[in-house]
Amino acid sequence: MSELTMTGAPEMKALPETVKEAFDEFMTAFEAFREANDDRLEEIEKKLSADVVTRDKVERINKAIDEQSKLIDQLALKKLRPQLGRSGGTPDTIAEHKAAFDAYVRRGDEAGLRELEAKAMSAGTPADGGYLVPEETDGEIGRRLAAISPIRALSTVRQVSGSVLKKPFAPGGMASGWVAETAARPQTATPELAELSFPTMELYAMPAATQTLLEDAAVDVEAWISAEVDTAFAEQEGRAFVLGDGVNRPKGFLAYPSVHEAGWTWGNLGFLPTGAAGGFSASGPSDVLIDAIYALKAGHRQNAEFVMNRKTQGEIRKFKDADGNYLWQPPATAGGRAQLMGFPVTEAEDMPDIAAGSLSIALGDFRSGYLVVDRTGVRVLRDPYSAKPYVLFYTTKRVGGGVQNFEAIKLVKFAV
Repeated sequence: MSELTMTGAPEMKALPETVKEAFDEFMTAFEAFREANDDRLEEIEKKLSADVVTRDKVERINKAIDEQSKLIDQLALKKLRPQLGRSGGTPDTIAEHKAAFDAYVRRGDEAGLRELEAKAMSAGTPADGGYLVPEETDGEIGRRLAAISPIRALSTVRQVSGSVLKKPFAPGGMASGWVAETAARPQTATPELAELSFPTMELYAMPAATQTLLEDAAVDVEAWISAEVDTAFAEQEGRAFVLGDGVNRPKGFLAYPSVHEAGWTWGNLGFLPTGAAGGFSASGPSDVLIDAIYALKAGHRQNAEFVMNRKTQGEIRKFKDADGNYLWQPPATAGGRAQLMGFPVTEAEDMPDIAAGSLSIALGDFRSGYLVVDRTGVRVLRDPYSAKPYVLFYTTKRVGGGVQNFEAIKLVKFAV
């Protein structure tokens, strides 16, 4: 909101610079939203419809809350961007790799990296395939991806050295039984094993820099590469982990077949219908959320989290229980998580908007339910020829993903 100065000119309010300042403004906006929404509900009870001005006010404040929440996320992410640290290896080895990589990026000098790969007796990657970035840069990209890509942050992450991770899984568990102290122990039934395969797909980015920039000794080249590729990688990953079809990209959990929870079988994700096409049921709209919670087994329910986008969360934010308490609760502290009926809420903008037949809400134990597979190493190939006078840095990372436990994730479908 702008304020008037002594001269009558509007003065723009500065954006908050810290998470605490943004959180304070977020809570102020949420209190205003509760008051306005209470007025809207009271008007509906008295007149069977809400005043247009009140309804618009609620939507305006609801949108402001979303923007403030987004700003908090951005400020929190900024705090997660420390200076590149050292991880793994001796200080001398790390420094040697960093110097060799710096020489390669700035001048195209491959001698240092070739020597390091020979010392390590590594199969490595030839010049036409690029070179592994130093360990601290690789780790930095991974941390920042987890901060930006919400599904990665929720899921189990495995690192592999090959191109495919194969994982056996026993859908029915191991057979067991009771027996007397001196009775015979007959062999139990052989468990059914399913093999799940998670191939890694190539994700790439190609930032460009002028030779002048690279020759500037004040520029931290490793930090620059991390800053260029982390957001690009995270956006692609985040969408693939939700909607990816598994062709040249990870398979998202919404790409798997879904069936009504009453007819759930292994290999499918169970869904609960809202009872209305393209919206929540007019009578007891939050009942479907309770059904989804208790569709999960207790072991998964205690670790469950809601996943939805901001628009869907904006609709749910208006719901109250029978005692007049809001089901959605703001974070208790700056940098905390919003809660819905006692479960954390994760915003994933790649989740579908509410529409007829959409699967716009997921609830589950994603640590058990979804697996992200990273092939070790981020590779960089320097290309000074293709886009003169710019130097291109073809940066690649191999990533896979898919559902590993089909009973750990439930969906809410906006359908009858």
